[in-house]
Amino acid sequence: MSRLISVRHDEERNFLRELRSYDEELASAGRVFVELLHAQTELKGLGECVTVFGSARFKEDHPYYQLARETGRLLALAGYSVVTGGGPGIMEAANRGAKEGGGISIGCNISLPMEQVPNPYIDKFVEFEHFFVRKVMLVKLSCGFAVFPGGFGTLDEVFEALTLMQTRKIESFPVVVMGDHFWDSMRQFIRDSMLREGTIDEGDLELLDAAETPSEAVDIIKRRAERAPGADASDA
Repeated sequence: MSRLISVRHDEERNFLRELRSYDEELASAGRVFVELLHAQTELKGLGECVTVFGSARFKEDHPYYQLARETGRLLALAGYSVVTGGGPGIMEAANRGAKEGGGISIGCNISLPMEQVPNPYIDKFVEFEHFFVRKVMLVKLSCGFAVFPGGFGTLDEVFEALTLMQTRKIESFPVVVMGDHFWDSMRQFIRDSMLREGTIDEGDLELLDAAETPSEAVDIIKRRAERAPGADASDA
């Protein structure tokens, strides 16, 4: 297991607190750049990856845990490396499933005041100090996201990807939500409030997919990832 240790536990908090002197901001920019380069070095050569998001709070006996575990297994069997935040709950389930499917299992953790212990199903573990560096790397690394019930962090990742697609910073990037009726209210709000008030377009509804089963989720990811620009060339 490979681990990139963050240089300063409070670095991002200080960076976001206020504008500082030129020298302080330059030093922070340098640390961001070094963190990004280290992450790219640690995570290169993994092949096509899918990142799985979801809450750390679900235990092994929870249906969402089992759903994520099977999804991780099927993603591995389909040839994808499986990336998570590296912690417990949904993250552990997806990493565990990836190992059971014979695939590569990666954890991209974020350094927080309450230490999060890596789950035991990870081949490679990279720890980030900055949330935004971690999010950049997850988009660069992945060809799609599979998203399970979670909290603010999970929603942040969902809408980050949707915004990047809406603004055409990335294309054909599947974001698939799973988990019974957990996402129904959010999807209804997008349709009945955002679309109705004209804050999004009709076509934006197609940016978010929903799947009821792990096999359906993997099929959506494969189908949409194959439509990505350059996909054919990379397979040649």
